[in-house]
Amino acid sequence: MVRHICIGELDQTTEELSDDIAAGLAASGLVRVEPGGHGSWRLTPVGMVGAVEIQDVLLEVRPKDKVGVSQLLFLLGYARNPGFRPDDVAASSALDLWSALAESLARLCERALANGLLHGYVRVDEALRTVRGRIRITDQISQRPGMLLPLEVSYDDHTVNIAENQILRAALRLLLGLNRVEPGVRRRLAHLDRRLDGVRDLRPGAPLPAWRTSRLNERYVPALRLAEIILTHSVAETADGRVRVAAFAVNMAKVFEDFLEVALAEAASKLHIPGGRIYRQHPVSLDHPDEAAGPHRIRMYMDAVYQVPGLAPVIFDAKYKVASAGGKYANADHYQMLAYCTALAAPRAWLVYAGAGQPRSRRIVNTGVTVEEFPLDLSLHPHEVLKRVSELAELAVIPHAATEISVRSR
Repeated sequence: MVRHICIGELDQTTEELSDDIAAGLAASGLVRVEPGGHGSWRLTPVGMVGAVEIQDVLLEVRPKDKVGVSQLLFLLGYARNPGFRPDDVAASSALDLWSALAESLARLCERALANGLLHGYVRVDEALRTVRGRIRITDQISQRPGMLLPLEVSYDDHTVNIAENQILRAALRLLLGLNRVEPGVRRRLAHLDRRLDGVRDLRPGAPLPAWRTSRLNERYVPALRLAEIILTHSVAETADGRVRVAAFAVNMAKVFEDFLEVALAEAASKLHIPGGRIYRQHPVSLDHPDEAAGPHRIRMYMDAVYQVPGLAPVIFDAKYKVASAGGKYANADHYQMLAYCTALAAPRAWLVYAGAGQPRSRRIVNTGVTVEEFPLDLSLHPHEVLKRVSELAELAVIPHAATEISVRSR
């Protein structure tokens, strides 16, 4: 029986754990583990959310009052691929993060493999006694001087052992190694793994093989995106050589930032403003070049900047944090927006917060700068979240279109 410990990202708990399990939880990077006395340990989240499984213990750190399991997986998927759909992830009724990942991957892989395995051509370098493909003369001379056989050859092999299938199999096998996966889902994952017979295992810790979207692998793409998320954010290893640790951890501030950048770019492109474009992680310097300072200038990276040629830019910044009880946001955020607007000579910046609330405008004294506070409630259904991002794009971008028409008509 798996022991399930669930805490919010801003909470902490004290639990009775063995020393090995406490060490494994600490190694996961999901929580800080401190002695609580009498065999107990105090677990405190460190800014990450996710899940870690060690022997019969499953610890889950959930985004507090913001994002459920299905919303989290949607945000992760959409940030990688705007074509990622809300129904590509398991329903919100999933008991925990690992269960949602397993159910979602099983569903998407079944859809991907419904019409059979994807094949592709892979270059093979091999030593053979007969000619196949072309002979690698340089390798033949350097590796086998004076020998006629075997021949160092290269040829293209039509095989299932391609990057797409390797990524799917690696994610399936990672989930199959978990205790938490329900028997029914485990059978589905095992069946999918058997269907990928002949696909080589990826070396643990090695970079994922590269692949590109094409007409041929289009049906694989949703499953591949989720498999990459699982493999990128997961760690499966042995802590201190004794217990197996399987952890899935993500930085919610980074997740929210990535999602907003991609969703804003998609929403702005649909407005069809001539010349309008979103720049992500836009670099800028706050100070003037100075020979004494050399290359050491005050550098800033703005989450997103919308630019129409000939007009001042509009700045967006994502903030994954909770407002105070009075609905106020951190003053430092507004200082940051003022610096951004100063550097780009922009009259307006949008602070997009993860949470519920009402939009608010703040005009900064003795400047022409306005900072717009725009809450984005991530607990809503993904369709509603995307709708709110579209509303944000319209509020920020449409006035630019009107200005552009006015300028060009003069």
